[in-house]
This record gives sequence, structure tokens and C-alpha cells, in this order.
Amino acid sequence: MNTAKDDVKSILNKLPDDCSLEDVQYHLYVVDKIKKGINRAENEGSFSQDEVEKRLSQWTT
Repeated sequence: MNTAKDDVKSILNKLPDDCSLEDVQYHLYVVDKIKKGINRAENEGSFSQDEVEKRLSQWTT
């Protein structure tokens, strides 16, 4: 498992040298959200595409 420091290093290595602090913040935010989403799906489960479409169709009819 990567540490937060490892994640930051990886992001910084992938970004261009002329990136702004906002670019770094944005990428850190996105990585954090993705990790939290994966964690939540693993802990709470997730829905298949068919199940989501079925549920959404009930709202739109």
C-alpha cells in the first residue's frame, strides 16, 4: 500500500515541470476521491450497470 508521501511523489513525477500549485492540488484531490470511492465500494459494495439503469429508470418514468 502506498503512503500519502508516495502518492505525492508519483503525482509530482508525472506532472510537467511548469505546473502550478493548483494543478498539484487538483491531482491530489482526484487521487484522494478515487481512493475513497474504491475503499467505499470494497466496504459497502457496489451496483452493476444493469442495476443502476434499472433504478434510474424508476426515477425518470
